[in-house]
Amino acid sequence: MKLNNKERVILSAVIAVWGMVFIGSGAIMQKQMKPTIRTSYTLDVKSRRIPEIQAKTNEIKIKDITLEINNPLSVNVEDYLDGVDKLDDKVLKSLRLDTSLVNINQAGDYQYTITYKKKKYIGKITVKEKELPNVTFSLKTITLKVGDALSTNPRSYINETISNEVYNNLTLDLSKVDTSTVNTYDYYITYKGVRYQGKIVVQDIGPTIMTKTTESCPKDAPADKDGKCVCSDLTKEYDSATKSCKEKETTSE
Repeated sequence: MKLNNKERVILSAVIAVWGMVFIGSGAIMQKQMKPTIRTSYTLDVKSRRIPEIQAKTNEIKIKDITLEINNPLSVNVEDYLDGVDKLDDKVLKSLRLDTSLVNINQAGDYQYTITYKKKKYIGKITVKEKELPNVTFSLKTITLKVGDALSTNPRSYINETISNEVYNNLTLDLSKVDTSTVNTYDYYITYKGVRYQGKIVVQDIGPTIMTKTTESCPKDAPADKDGKCVCSDLTKEYDSATKSCKEKETTSE
């Protein structure tokens, strides 16, 4: 059947409408068949204020303490605790501190205790030596004769001037030195773990040389070959007490 122009236009419009209807129906069906996944949630959080007394844990935690020798110990129990702010005031007041086993005058490790309701918490206190100044020095070479005594004063062996603080912490080692035998020996001084080495030379005494002692004589009594004062005037004799020539004493027969 042959269609005129008007009929062709109407037929094309009908076909286009039906095409849109079918496409829309397919999309709707596909959307209905696809599962829906929720990707966001809303949480209903209720906040409430915790009373301060409930926030206290009342867990007693003690610290290890370190201090220099001869420094005083604190008597405040709070200085020995970690997390003091988490302890109730009533708990703090009932704590008992005992440091009677600690000797602050001697370096070492000691125990202290904190007692709460018959339960004891044990901590450690370390008393350490005072930090010494950093110094360096050099040692002398000492020369002695056989039989001479050795000084035990470390200052006798050090070239530089040292303070009393350094002096009191020196260790002098003369164990390898034998002054009864001619030889060269090593000696040591230790300070802050550093060992310094010096030498001591022990020499032979050698032969003894006798020297003639000449008395100081006045002009009128010069010394003779033996060093004695002899008066030039033979009628006089020399008086060593007055260092002068006196008339000889005469005896009557």
